Amino acid sequence: MIRRVVWHVVVLAVLAVMLYPILWLVAGSFKPGASIASSVGLWAGSLTLDNYASVLGPAEIPVWRYFVNSTIVAGGAVIGNVVTCSLAAYAFARLRFRLRAPLFGFMLATIMLPQHVVLIPQYTIFQRLGMVDSFWPLVLPKFLATDAFFVFLMVQFIRQLPRDLDEAARIDGCGPIRIFAHITLPLIKPAMITTAIFTFIWTWNDFFTQLIYLSSPDKLTLPLALRMFVDLQESASSFGPMFALSVLSLLPILLFFAAFQRFLVQGLATSGLKG
Repeated sequence: MIRRVVWHVVVLAVLAVMLYPILWLVAGSFKPGASIASSVGLWAGSLTLDNYASVLGPAEIPVWRYFVNSTIVAGGAVIGNVVTCSLAAYAFARLRFRLRAPLFGFMLATIMLPQHVVLIPQYTIFQRLGMVDSFWPLVLPKFLATDAFFVFLMVQFIRQLPRDLDEAARIDGCGPIRIFAHITLPLIKPAMITTAIFTFIWTWNDFFTQLIYLSSPDKLTLPLALRMFVDLQESASSFGPMFALSVLSLLPILLFFAAFQRFLVQGLATSGLKG
């Protein structure tokens, strides 16, 4: 009993240290800008909703536009990764074709490539296609199964499915497409939801790639808009609205993760990545 109590106290202490910056951010979003740096406690001083009113109020480009842009990019990335990575994973895990093993090894080797190595070639391709300053460079690669990590995750999941199901469907006259659509696809739903969660979080928080390809103010996503908001700050009184915008940008991630958390745990536990 003493050991359990000590363990829970230590875990709660570590949790409090990890959550303190987020709590401080949320508390700062309800404080006047001048009292953010001067107050000692989280909720010391007067609380106000003026920070959220100034962020959500009328502006040259409303905040909801940045939310829409981020939703388009993140939603397109999720759809692309879930569809194409599942197809590629099924091909590597179940189909027999020439050079399957070398191609699978080459795909895994791309995980070790830093993003900056392929940045200039990709930018050159999209520039010649006239897609720079649009959402296409951020969404189109996701429809080409370029995220090898998610392909590998689904391959490990599919390999654990019994092949007897495929054999039974093949005896009944099903081809590879029907086997994938009616048998494999429903069974790999946890891995697909795991892919969707990670893709949404990584794309929603992505700053560098969106900074490279987007330049028009009306096409900026939330990370770029927040950075622009930080650059425009001229006094300490503007810290409150900046914190309010940061809290609003975190809400979709928290809601998305809370809604699909149980599927995330199930997908990781059964995809060969546990332990």
